[in-house]
Amino acid sequence: MNILEFANSLPDHRQEIKTRHLSTDIIFITVAAVICGVQDWEDIEYFGYCKESFLKKYLLLPNGIPSHDTFNRFFSNLDPQVMESQFRI
Repeated sequence: MNILEFANSLPDHRQEIKTRHLSTDIIFITVAAVICGVQDWEDIEYFGYCKESFLKKYLLLPNGIPSHDTFNRFFSNLDPQVMESQFRI
């Protein structure tokens, strides 16, 4: 399973009307940043901006790079057990 397949396998419980960024974009950027040693939301956002041209090869990014607050909110509302179970597949 690649990162995009993993991202698509996770449920997205956000209200569609309140979302500007695709869950696959948020997850892909976060996983890529963490693999590169990034450790906090602000630096994940910065990583996204620094690697935006690379990320656009794989992601849609219809509203650009998400903010650090968006990364924080998304993962704060994601059930860690669901994420872990998908990693084990």
